[in-house]
Amino acid sequence: MLDEMKVAILVADGFEQAELVEPRRALDQAGAETLIVSPAKGQVQGWKHFDKADKFAVDVPLDQADAELFDALLLPGGVANPDQLRTLPKAVAFVRTFFDAGKPVAAICHGPWTLVEANVLNGRTITSWPSIKTDLKNAGAHWVDREVVVDDGLVSSRKPDDIPAFNKKMLEEFGKGMQTRAARAGARAGAHTNGL
Repeated sequence: MLDEMKVAILVADGFEQAELVEPRRALDQAGAETLIVSPAKGQVQGWKHFDKADKFAVDVPLDQADAELFDALLLPGGVANPDQLRTLPKAVAFVRTFFDAGKPVAAICHGPWTLVEANVLNGRTITSWPSIKTDLKNAGAHWVDREVVVDDGLVSSRKPDDIPAFNKKMLEEFGKGMQTRAARAGARAGAHTNGL
């Protein structure tokens, strides 16, 4: 379904492990290639609520990451993770590039916090962990309390319990993103052929 799709998973130390592992598994099973992008060196530390969990290999260092090479973006939550990312200009610019290009983005729990800094929420409907509701509203978003929300390629959910619904909508929206990309490529190829 998502064959040849390349998905960036942007995380810093302190991400909620289930919000990376379970969506990543769903993407991998659908045929996507998933790569962890991080400012952490070598490995990035996952958490399970308030306790350290596993470490994961960083596939692409943030300072070498090029958003143009990816088709979609996944933003797991955890409090410390987006709180670090939103202070890093490179991370904020990386996120904004996906929105500027109309590529699909999925963010869960505290993950949408980074979107505030990227200034991409004005007029969007979104959900999140309740504690960042005010920040999202102040950024111009319409915040709702639902297990999953889809707004023009942006998928959001509140917490780990929402992951099954989050994964389902993420796969749908990422699939639509692939179709749109294929259609654009076809249109460009047709225009090039007609121009000869």
